[in-house]
Amino acid sequence: RHLKAIKETGNNLVAAVDLSDSVGIMDMYFPSSEFFTSFEEFIGYVDGLLLDGMKIDYVSVCTPNYLHVTHTKWALARGLDVICEKPLVLSTSELESLQKYELEFNASVYSILQLRLHDSILQLKDKVDSLSQKSEKAAVELTYITSRGKWYSKAWKGSPARSGGLAFNIGIHFFDMLHYVFGDV
Repeated sequence: RHLKAIKETGNNLVAAVDLSDSVGIMDMYFPSSEFFTSFEEFIGYVDGLLLDGMKIDYVSVCTPNYLHVTHTKWALARGLDVICEKPLVLSTSELESLQKYELEFNASVYSILQLRLHDSILQLKDKVDSLSQKSEKAAVELTYITSRGKWYSKAWKGSPARSGGLAFNIGIHFFDMLHYVFGDV
């Protein structure tokens, strides 16, 4: 999805890193992009580009949740703006740390919470906004049911310490959507 979005917005992917080398899908979008399976090699390459004066507009962080803060800090420390998959961080202290990095290195972090752009959510927001009694409290019940294969409990997504648990891994989209539609809690 990130590759497709970068391409569809007329941008270019300079380099990518993924521990899994099975990302042949890159060839569909950016066949000449540099690719690394080691974060250290990626860092060396990007740092070299920056030293040579290349302007990099954004770093897209779409790694497992527990790595977001490390990868985002790396980019911010180089003055690079970051677009980060949700959740941005797994703790308040990590959020505070990123805020300090933003100020120190004059760069910004943007998180992706795309559920609020879904047609049915936009329609719901229009409906809620059109209600005459906006000051009344609304009781909202949200139920989310999805199946997960056996892989889920063995992958980082099934580990609360690495994913943040259901509230961070999936629930954050719903918290954002509810806040967007209904306003402040």
